[in-house]
Amino acid sequence: MHKPAFCRRRSLWLLLSAAIIAPAVASADGFSVDKVYHPYVQPLEREVEWRSLFINDDEEALDGKQVHRLGLGASFSDRVFGEVYLIGEKDSGGSLSLEAYELEVKWQLTEQGEFFADWGLLFELETERDDDIWEYGTTLLVEKELGRWTGALNLSAIYEWGDDISNEWESQLAAQLRYRHSRLFEPAVELYSGEDAKGIGPVALGDIRFSGGHKLRWEFGLIFGLDSDSPDQTLRTMFEFEF
Repeated sequence: MHKPAFCRRRSLWLLLSAAIIAPAVASADGFSVDKVYHPYVQPLEREVEWRSLFINDDEEALDGKQVHRLGLGASFSDRVFGEVYLIGEKDSGGSLSLEAYELEVKWQLTEQGEFFADWGLLFELETERDDDIWEYGTTLLVEKELGRWTGALNLSAIYEWGDDISNEWESQLAAQLRYRHSRLFEPAVELYSGEDAKGIGPVALGDIRFSGGHKLRWEFGLIFGLDSDSPDQTLRTMFEFEF
């Protein structure tokens, strides 16, 4: 039985309200403009993913900085998906170099539409290539649909440790509200919050389908800093080829 329209609207507003107030109630220690994850896993899915960040800022140490991730992933069942990444960085005037490795596992907890919202968990383990720095994170993935609108929320708890870093807990938030205009184009707005910065900005997403069930997922976003500690602008891109 379908929920009344006012109940569906209330459900989405509750999810969006959580995205707005979470930066105030969470410890908000870490910050990373990256991408907003969704809780879904497709059986027999395989993908190659490349995503990048380009930072523009008045601070010389940040201006021109780039971060690139190249990943290869596959689903192990209709509920579990794993991916490994090579992470490279480039400073202004420097060259791109391999800096870290990362392993991700996503676990879809509920069937789509089974409850008030769809739920999943993301587990991440990252290690630096040349330094004794480790990072482990667990992220709660929440998504809610209302008509042609979809709200997604990622809430992360992260622990960093190693000889070359102070052991500490951090938390991060990422949220997305998108309008499903068509398969090829979905406009959205994203919000990020953490220790080092807060940002918000427009994003465009879409799918290009090919024969044989292959698909290219693309995303472009421009995130603007919300305070003086945040990068002025961060351009994020992602290309994900599923086969």
